[in-house]
Amino acid sequence: MSTARRTGSTRTADLILLGLTVAFAILWMIPVVWVVTMSLKPNDELMRSTAGFIPYPFTIDNYVSLLKLATVPRWLMHSFVVAISMTALVLIVSSMAGYAFARLQFPFKRTLFLIVLAGLMVPEQAVFIPLFTMFADWGMHNTHAALVAPRLAVPIGVFLMTQFFRAVPRELEEAAELDHASHFTIFWRIMLPLSVPALTTLGLFTFIFAWNDFLWPLVSATKADMFTVTVGLASIQSNFAFSEGLGSVMASAVFASLPIVILFLIFQRFIVAGVAMGAGK
Repeated sequence: MSTARRTGSTRTADLILLGLTVAFAILWMIPVVWVVTMSLKPNDELMRSTAGFIPYPFTIDNYVSLLKLATVPRWLMHSFVVAISMTALVLIVSSMAGYAFARLQFPFKRTLFLIVLAGLMVPEQAVFIPLFTMFADWGMHNTHAALVAPRLAVPIGVFLMTQFFRAVPRELEEAAELDHASHFTIFWRIMLPLSVPALTTLGLFTFIFAWNDFLWPLVSATKADMFTVTVGLASIQSNFAFSEGLGSVMASAVFASLPIVILFLIFQRFIVAGVAMGAGK
């Protein structure tokens, strides 16, 4: 009887937890649904009322007017170039550094790894002035290189790859060493193929971060032709609010978020696994 009671209590607790999770998910989704709804309503209707979660009357004029701006495709292209370049370079740097910290022996290895971890505690805003001054002296502002380079040093990426490579059985390397394989051959032909799940997770988070990054592109890109989509749409939102209406502002917010939403829907399994991996570490 006591076992049945414990089982019933466990099921009740699970149902309560599930109900709370669903309630919080609905609360989180309400602003998102509201933004999408307003983006699909005529602006004259929004001037009367912004209430309601059903886009009636329905219109796509807000998106049409946004896409008519000649600079929007260029901003979109800049965001893709920056996000893809940053993702590829972060994967290269983090995987090589992670393998070095996990498997190679070199002077001051422990000290250097502690310095890398210390980078997790430094707010990015604390280094903005030195970064801005350095890239200004080099004449690199308003270039893709200036938007990408400061984001290549990702301590969490190095830490993630180091922990992954440490978990790989050493027997695999010893077998390769018996065949006189070099460290680079072991890294390239054994370690990298095994680390595809970790690389996929790191790549997805890096792409999402790069796409949503706002502060550094706002500082480094001073010309409208070099804006990323987040900075560009933010720069026109105040004008839209007065000239085009609230619906156009909401349409720009949805437009900027859409690629990340699609990416999440396609790779959500890897993103969830990455969160679980980070929590486990």
